[in-house]
Amino acid sequence: MAPTMHERALPMPAATAKATEEATEKATEPQAAQRDDARQSRVGLTLAAIIITAWFVLHVGLMFFWPLTWTSLAPALPLVLLQTWLYVGLFIIAHDCMHGSLVPFKPRVNRRIGQLCLFLYAGFSFDALNVEHHKHHRHPGTADDPDFDEVPPHGFWRWFMGFFLHYFGWPQVAIIAAVSLVYQLVFAVPLGNILLFWALPGLLSALQLFTFGTYLPHKPGAQPFVDRHNARTSEFPVWLSLLTCFHFGFHHEHHLHPDAPWWRLPEVKRRAVAAGSGR
Repeated sequence: MAPTMHERALPMPAATAKATEEATEKATEPQAAQRDDARQSRVGLTLAAIIITAWFVLHVGLMFFWPLTWTSLAPALPLVLLQTWLYVGLFIIAHDCMHGSLVPFKPRVNRRIGQLCLFLYAGFSFDALNVEHHKHHRHPGTADDPDFDEVPPHGFWRWFMGFFLHYFGWPQVAIIAAVSLVYQLVFAVPLGNILLFWALPGLLSALQLFTFGTYLPHKPGAQPFVDRHNARTSEFPVWLSLLTCFHFGFHHEHHLHPDAPWWRLPEVKRRAVAAGSGR
């Protein structure tokens, strides 16, 4: 016999209702995760495309279409700073690719985009830097960390030079020299444009990445680090965090959640503070 309207309206027993709710949540978790991964891929690829395209357009414009004179020098300097920031962006995209967070569960896509960004950055090998970066995550702030200067007092310039020379070697010198010769001999790009608009932003970005992504987060201080990650977060407002290092100053959060892409680190920080575990 079909149930009456009254019978259909009877509430479920509490235990049954709870079990049904839990089963529903469990069944929808994979779907929610898939939707979140899809959104992360869309946002990540969109931001990566904007950064790479902006870097390329500015690079071509400054190298090939900006006659360098005393009158054109002053308006060029803000563009040099912008290009420096975009160089940092190239590296941060490649960094997310190392963690597979640019496009979740697509290692080949992450590797290809990471290779492109690091080649544009300074002719770096994605695979080689990937190995070194994961050493950093396994042994942060120790003698086995390739990014760390374990010798007190951890001076800035000594640390930076060790950091720089560890990654920038003869292969990068050869690649940059070859491209520079092509620019000069084939495309007649003036040496001044090459030095000011290509070499200088690259060097400044290395200094920026080191300062805000390595030195400040990992330098031992009067207060001990809170856990084995030996990392701290730079307490900058979100807009300044973006300008300094694409939110890489949220460094403790990055070490705790290496699967979170750069643009989600402020959200990770907010959630940690709301849960009472912000550092």
